[in-house]
Amino acid sequence: MENGILHVDMNNFYASVETLYAPEYKDVPMAVAGDKESRHGIILAKNMLAKKQGVQTAEPIWQAMRKCPELRLIPPHHERYAMFSRMAKKIYSRYTDRVEPFSLDECWLDVYGSERLFGTGREIAEDIRRRVKDELGLTVSIGVSFNKVFAKLGSDYKKPDAVTEFGRREMEEIIWKMPCKELLFVGPSTETALHKYGIRTIGDIARLERKAMNSLMGRRGDILWVYANGLDTSPVQLVDAREAPKSIGSSTTLPRDITTEEDVRATLLGLSETVGEQLRRQGLRAGEVQLTIRNSDFKEVQRQCQLGAAVCDSQSIYRAAVELYRRENLRWQVRLLGVRAGRLVPDNGRQLSMFEETDGLKRQEDLENAMDRLRERFGRESVRRAVTLEGKKREE
Repeated sequence: MENGILHVDMNNFYASVETLYAPEYKDVPMAVAGDKESRHGIILAKNMLAKKQGVQTAEPIWQAMRKCPELRLIPPHHERYAMFSRMAKKIYSRYTDRVEPFSLDECWLDVYGSERLFGTGREIAEDIRRRVKDELGLTVSIGVSFNKVFAKLGSDYKKPDAVTEFGRREMEEIIWKMPCKELLFVGPSTETALHKYGIRTIGDIARLERKAMNSLMGRRGDILWVYANGLDTSPVQLVDAREAPKSIGSSTTLPRDITTEEDVRATLLGLSETVGEQLRRQGLRAGEVQLTIRNSDFKEVQRQCQLGAAVCDSQSIYRAAVELYRRENLRWQVRLLGVRAGRLVPDNGRQLSMFEETDGLKRQEDLENAMDRLRERFGRESVRRAVTLEGKKREE
């Protein structure tokens, strides 16, 4: 098999999941966002009707409403998205044990060892596309290629509900003609820097000498040269390491840069919810929280703090992550955020710190454990956290 690396991207993921619960929004411009009345926050996702009217992911709500006054807004339900993400990964895992998440709605798959059972990479991609639609009611776009970078270019090439295969022949015929901004990790700042040197297409990057790219842009230029020439050899990771985890984390690569603390906090809350739920599901507690921040120029900061006592509730994790962010005071244009829980210990009963407010923490843990049990018994939507609307002061 020539092309056995797949990149699966769930189309308009948040918005598509919401329309499964509220079909009346399917045929109107709709976006998942914050509080319409306060007009604060950003657009997290939009459907195709909103996209056609110029609404963009990560733009302020007031700006989106100006473009599309009839835009309907739905608050985010992160527990729904996490559930559908897990169900999609179960479908992918029927074909291979190498399933590597890139974000909540994107995964790479390595199906080179699956040809005898399921066919070529393209045939497997078409089967996955049909199964996700039939079983989950969602659509995906899938790129098929010989490496992870070109597979992602393929999934972005045709949307929604499509499969695109990029082999070595398509590298020069199609990929090299694409704008450089289409290449993985080329954000607005990097694109501006490339344009300054007259580099406007992926082919322009590929045809330069490697030393020249390194001289112009340092390590970042070297990475982009490797990507543009189809030389990326990074493997797709196994779907599930069997050894006990040393840490549990969740991260998201944002479709556009965010700059305000309010937007950062909204993202950190969703990530902390995911991490807390995973800790409780695996019967673990965390004694450390780590925050990862990356901008579009590949600059990255990782900071961690130890907690007074090991916890498994999302609010404690969220508060620690926000404090780490405020402590850095970077004022960056943020492109990636990650929250990771470390120093994991079994949940064999909590040893309390003498400095800890034990009553409040115990109530919070009891609440989240009760929510988990109700969801397991009656479904994910039987109970939801009452989160203060965006734009209003949240007690921390």
